[in-house]
Amino acid sequence: MNLRPYQQECVDIIDALPGGAHLVQMATGLGKTVTFASIERKGRVLLLSHREELVNQPRKYFDCSFGVEQGASHANGETVVSASVQSIGRRLQRFSPAEFDMIITDECHHAQAASYRKIYDYFHPRLHIGFTATPNRADKKGLDAVYEDIIFARDLRWGIENGYLCPIRCLRAHIGFDLRGVRTTHGDYAPGELNEAMMGTASAIAEVYRDHAQGATLIFATSVEHANSIAEKIDGAVVVTGETKDRASIIKAFAERKIPCLINCMVFTEGTDIPLVETVIIARPTQSQSLYCQMVGRGLRLHPEKEHLTLIDCVGATGKNSLCTAPSLLGVSLDDVPERKRDEVQGDLLALPDLAAAAMDCPEAWVRSIELVDLWAKGMQYDTHNVNWTRLPDGSMIVALSDRKQLRIPPADALGRVNLGAGPIPYQEALDRAYIALRDAHDSERALWDTDVINRWGKAPATPRQRAIIARRCRDWEIPETLTKGQASAILNRLFAKEA
Repeated sequence: MNLRPYQQECVDIIDALPGGAHLVQMATGLGKTVTFASIERKGRVLLLSHREELVNQPRKYFDCSFGVEQGASHANGETVVSASVQSIGRRLQRFSPAEFDMIITDECHHAQAASYRKIYDYFHPRLHIGFTATPNRADKKGLDAVYEDIIFARDLRWGIENGYLCPIRCLRAHIGFDLRGVRTTHGDYAPGELNEAMMGTASAIAEVYRDHAQGATLIFATSVEHANSIAEKIDGAVVVTGETKDRASIIKAFAERKIPCLINCMVFTEGTDIPLVETVIIARPTQSQSLYCQMVGRGLRLHPEKEHLTLIDCVGATGKNSLCTAPSLLGVSLDDVPERKRDEVQGDLLALPDLAAAAMDCPEAWVRSIELVDLWAKGMQYDTHNVNWTRLPDGSMIVALSDRKQLRIPPADALGRVNLGAGPIPYQEALDRAYIALRDAHDSERALWDTDVINRWGKAPATPRQRAIIARRCRDWEIPETLTKGQASAILNRLFAKEA
């Protein structure tokens, strides 16, 4: 295979490694399967996949014997054994611990799960390489318990800026669904309940298509029933399911613009080469960054007739669940962005991090910051030393000080580390250093950054004067009756710091 320069660079780095466990981050569409299939093999290789439908797909990229360990299929001494984590985890005794020279884990952001760790603990390979396109695990935990370092990283921004992936124009379309009562199982919405909640949205989705889609359009639905209901509302639309027999001819007609819109349910998430997709409509809500990236990935391919991909997120009520939308592609979360401000985060994908940060620069975000960071820190078992951090959508943490100054911790990498200028350090160490810096250099400003000080006097209702000043400076915000002195003080400190 003729590798692209960055793919060859990645392979060269891996081939030079003496051993160990290392992480590669490569955005969807940049060809991670081609890359890991080109790594030099010095013995047998175990290829692990999280989803069973992906086990057979890499076969065409390998120029050696290829076996499968899944369901009724069993490996029989082949050079490469491709296995689902679920299957091989139950069949470890068929292999010796020294069976494989190398393990390659696809979608390795799952690697801290017990099902993976069981496999890693059993085998003793010379080399373990994990590949992921996803910036973060769903549970936000780093992968440093599995991998030593990140040896190669090419993200979506890099792919677009260097001309390997097409630009993306992002839109949000409200279609009226309500997922607040849908349970979460295995990190995503329970399929049956999700489908039930999405039934009745077909007309709204068809309207989104007519109003905003440009050119050849691919729609992701929740089920066959959902897909068919959408197709009934769109002239010329064709539904593709796992049972569709003439899939190749349908894709060919789509590429020739004889079919304007394809509607599918989990068929085109990965591995299907569709020459021309100009619009992707996500009508299959998901909490899985991996699944979301795969859906969008169908439209990232360059094409001479395509200037950009139009990505349309169908949104609705989700409650506390974290719905993946376009910013998720860059590791940006809208969870902490107030609901009324989220529609401001639209447009060119590469501009979304700045738009999300600007949307958080508002009173309700400042008020909620202490509570949100506290919940996050407890979940991650971090000690914030009672510092009044605000978490930005890209994962950065900031403390606003006087005279427009601020202390900042950058986002953590996939291993849960941050770089403060002298190399990556554990996140807890970064929090410790920040606290020491605040204590030593900004002790007189504790009312700005110490939550103990803020809470000690700030639980009483906000004063009329505080409310009046906030009302004058934040005219688009309805001040809640429950606003406390401490919350009001936090808002005023932010406002005065911005005006200084």
